[in-house]
Amino acid sequence: MKNDVILETKNLCKYFIGTKAVETVSLKILRGEIRGLIGENGSGKSTLASIIAGILIPNKGNMYFNGNIYKPANQIEANEVGISMMVQEMNTINGLTVAENVFLGKEKEFINRGGIVNRKKLNTKAKKLLEKFGIIEIDPDVYIEFLSFEDRKLIELAKSLYSKPKLFIIDEATTSLSQKGRNKLYETIYELKAEGCSVIFITHDLQELIKLSDSITILRDGELVSTLKNDNLEEDYLKNMMVGREIKGNYYRNDYDKEIKEEHVLEIKNIKANTLKNITFNLNKAEILGIAGLSESGMHDLGKVIYGAEEKQDGYIKIIKTEKKINYINDAISNGLGYVSKNRDQEAVMLTASIRENISLPNLDKFGKYFFVNPKKEKYFCEEAAKDLNVKMTSIDQLALYLSGGNKQKVALAKWISRESEILVLDSPTRGIDVGIKKSIYDLIQELVKNGISIIIISEEILELIGMCDRIIVLKNGEISKKFIRSYDLTEEKIVKYMI
Repeated sequence: MKNDVILETKNLCKYFIGTKAVETVSLKILRGEIRGLIGENGSGKSTLASIIAGILIPNKGNMYFNGNIYKPANQIEANEVGISMMVQEMNTINGLTVAENVFLGKEKEFINRGGIVNRKKLNTKAKKLLEKFGIIEIDPDVYIEFLSFEDRKLIELAKSLYSKPKLFIIDEATTSLSQKGRNKLYETIYELKAEGCSVIFITHDLQELIKLSDSITILRDGELVSTLKNDNLEEDYLKNMMVGREIKGNYYRNDYDKEIKEEHVLEIKNIKANTLKNITFNLNKAEILGIAGLSESGMHDLGKVIYGAEEKQDGYIKIIKTEKKINYINDAISNGLGYVSKNRDQEAVMLTASIRENISLPNLDKFGKYFFVNPKKEKYFCEEAAKDLNVKMTSIDQLALYLSGGNKQKVALAKWISRESEILVLDSPTRGIDVGIKKSIYDLIQELVKNGISIIIISEEILELIGMCDRIIVLKNGEISKKFIRSYDLTEEKIVKYMI
């Protein structure tokens, strides 16, 4: 019935320079429905969600919310009518406390008669709100930049739901969360549905999508392909619908007899840093070494310490080939070690810089001297690097801001591969990436290893580590709790046992 439709879009279009992001998309979201939204990277999912949430304004088309014309000028107007969105990347502001981030734009609620914000009232209300979402260990008065990536996403969840939206949009949030955090989000989604709130749920995890969604809308190249009732839908069918071609279910390695010679290229010795305690291991030439653990285990800190981006209190990291120890980022770069952060938009890619500038930055010595850069050499170098990874773009001068998540990740990888880095540390390399690009990245990793590159993969996706790695080191409470060798019978259960 018409009254059951909470949101309707008619022929929505959104264009960026040289890019058709969303093309004549018409859909209806029902009241109390969990609507899955999938598609390859660059299919228009996030753009469509951002239009609905008031973050972007469409070039054409109309929207109706609760039967009324809906034309939000910004996200604040969308919030006021009852639409809230949890975005894929970081959406909190450094320099503000947890409480200030939660109630950003709502400060009037806490201003006393003297026109000053009542911080006690602000922090007390923030604490109660966070407790509602099971967040009890975070001080509302601490600055947000001191929290982990996962904790900041949970803060965003609380912030998004404070205004009790009628339509809640979740864009790839689960890729940032541990299983505990995911379970909390799932619980929240079911509670919203029970209260009559509608949810648009964007994820590349098809198992998760099938488990949660009532129906699933598929986008391809900015256009709506189909909306399907979730009546026992199968993953392979959805994959094929997403990409318009057949994709086999397994895209991991299928070899189990690869011999790894003990030829060390990187030595990590007695590292103490932040949560890390006496971490010692070696990385071998042409090896894929996995690091597993819960998000608070120190695994993400380890990647930063190896790259020289986080200070250590004791121990050393040494490149065997050059006998150089890594203390700072410049040490890593000049000695052939590249790093891709889990936090793509804030640490792996410069969003307001072009693709050319992103790839150029660690490679300036290849086409420049002192303060002079040869623009022709730079252009050719960057075009070749982007082409080698099949980055979907209008040109290398396109801002990274307008790339899909998967293509941003390709740019982040391109700058290190084009530099011919011999060691790569990849933190969550396929976070928020569709099955097509995920397969291409796995294929790329295997090709790099065939050419003698050594790779460390840090991931909370245990199946990814089992499927890709020669060895897996498990961290628990900042210490190594177990090491595994690649084998047929290695399972998630065996690894999880040493994580918790």
